Amino acid sequence: MVRSYFDTATQLMYAIGALSGLIGALRILTRRHREDMGGEIAIWFGSCLFLVIVATVLKSFYGL
Repeated sequence: MVRSYFDTATQLMYAIGALSGLIGALRILTRRHREDMGGEIAIWFGSCLFLVIVATVLKSFYGL
C-alpha cells in the first residue's frame, strides 16, 4: 500500500520544498539589513535540502 502512494508523497515533498524555498527567498529579500542574514539563509536552505534528502532516502529504503 505504501508503494502505491509513494510517488505522490515524493512529489508532494518536492513541492513543499520548493514552496519553502520561495518563501524563504522572499523573507530574505525583504529583510536585507539584518546582521544574521547568513544564519537565516542557512536555515532556509537546510530545510529545503532536508526535504529532498528525506524523499531520496525513503525511496531507497523502500526499494523503489
